[in-house]
Amino acid sequence: MIREGDKKLKEAWKNRFQSLPEDSKAALKAALLDLRSDALKRAQYCWKKHKAPMALYWKVVGVYAGHISRIL
Repeated sequence: MIREGDKKLKEAWKNRFQSLPEDSKAALKAALLDLRSDALKRAQYCWKKHKAPMALYWKVVGVYAGHISRIL
């Protein structure tokens, strides 16, 4: 099933991120949070300019960056 594959993939990536040294995790988390903040600002800007496809793109980038940063 697809869901079983998703769970295995999620666990594999979680284990990879958790095995990083603490200083690397902290730096990566900070970079991802900066990326998230910037992407969400860009999404708002694009939405105000009536550029929905780009707003969606930046919103997704921000969401994914936030999800990955939570794993760390």
